[in-house]
Amino acid sequence: MNEKNNVSHELKMIDRSILSLTGVSKIVSFDSSEFILESNMGPIHIKGEGLELLSLDTQDGVIRIKGKIIGYNYIEKLAKKKEESLIAKLFK
Repeated sequence: MNEKNNVSHELKMIDRSILSLTGVSKIVSFDSSEFILESNMGPIHIKGEGLELLSLDTQDGVIRIKGKIIGYNYIEKLAKKKEESLIAKLFK
């Protein structure tokens, strides 16, 4: 188990069309082509096509997503990345 929330983190993909995650604390943003989630292992960026939220259990931190999963990445510094893009936009 992870010490951060005393909740384990698991990511399970079935046939590249259903993604099930545990240890999710919140959905930062989502649309049909991407989800950005906050987990006890850090932010996760999920890319795909026709993505839909199947279920969300906020108490247990379990989420299921359906659609064509193209890939996922754990993001090391989500806030800094957003801050840099804002600063870059201001100085253009």
